[in-house]
Amino acid sequence: MSEWKNARIGDLVTLRQGFAINAKSKHYISKEPTSLALLRIADMKSGTKEIFMREDIPQNFVARPEDIVYTRTGNVGLVFKGNYGVVHNNSFTVTPNDEGELSRDFLFYLLESQDFYDKANSLARGAAQPDLPHTLFNSIIISYPSIPTQHRIATILSRYDSLIENYQKQIKLLEEAAQRLYKEWFVDLRFSGYENTKIVDGVPEGWERKTIADLCTNISSGSTPSRNNKSYWENGTIKWVKTKELLDGWILDTEEYISQEGFNNSSTKMFPKNTILMAIYASPTLGRLGILSTECCCNQAALGLIADEKIISWQWLFWKLFELRDEFNAIARGAGQQNISGIVVKNKEIIVPDKKVIDGFTSIAANMFEQQKSLTSQIRLLTEARDRLLPKLMSGEIAE
Repeated sequence: MSEWKNARIGDLVTLRQGFAINAKSKHYISKEPTSLALLRIADMKSGTKEIFMREDIPQNFVARPEDIVYTRTGNVGLVFKGNYGVVHNNSFTVTPNDEGELSRDFLFYLLESQDFYDKANSLARGAAQPDLPHTLFNSIIISYPSIPTQHRIATILSRYDSLIENYQKQIKLLEEAAQRLYKEWFVDLRFSGYENTKIVDGVPEGWERKTIADLCTNISSGSTPSRNNKSYWENGTIKWVKTKELLDGWILDTEEYISQEGFNNSSTKMFPKNTILMAIYASPTLGRLGILSTECCCNQAALGLIADEKIISWQWLFWKLFELRDEFNAIARGAGQQNISGIVVKNKEIIVPDKKVIDGFTSIAANMFEQQKSLTSQIRLLTEARDRLLPKLMSGEIAE
């Protein structure tokens, strides 16, 4: 690492703080969607757009796709790029002062490194709500090589990111195709064989009104083993899903695991593969879905629904729950709380197609879900390989 230099990061970059929403500034929130979404941490992680801002907001709060957004409050040290919108007050943008000294692409990967993450979090203040002030961020010492070496390192890592992004786009296209198919068959009623099906009172003959509970062999919520007992969490082997991991797709792995002791001493439940988990607490996650690829437990903010395959398929149930999301959110808001009870979900009445129609849909949708699962697995492998390589390149341990 003889060619590498050491410097305070604050001497090489400029920070722009995000937008604070308060009584004096809330008039910038738009009641209608605009081109400027508010970039909160949860939104950047999930790719959602929940709150929109007026176009006349001061431009220093607006992040362009090339800007690096760094989270400073609550969840310190997450790094994002490729976003366009208004940076929330829990984050700031980081811009190199001179790209002839520190390139933007290298800076992005440097900020993503475990070494920088650990340094930033060691400086963050506050136990319940950690915060990293600009002054402390700027004090962090970084090591960086010559510009040609920076470019070579960024090129290697960006190849992984490009593949990951490509697979993510393919997953999105499959989601859109499945959603269109569901809408065509079950909203527009142009299902296979619809031409020869009688419509009675606006419903195809043979379709029935049932509750969601009628369609499942089990509907129940999870639980959280006591955080005060370390043995419930240390050396855990049982996957435990948090609602922030519900992103309308497959769940292949979890951030946390619980021990058998933790499982035995809590009311959490083991859900089998192909269980659909639905978030029932807190906007913006309420209604988000996940499909279990293996047995898992979950916290109390998620509801597990196991489809009765004699009546429906889990693939059809997934898209029915997706269709009902806005309705469930409206119920939650109307009740003056940001959650919906499992009882409300169980008792929700819906029109259920006959099994032949559901089977026809499933024969097509199942392949789409399997392709998504395969692509999600590839993303996971690429991410793991990239994350192993990143610290070695950033430390100069291996030649680029």
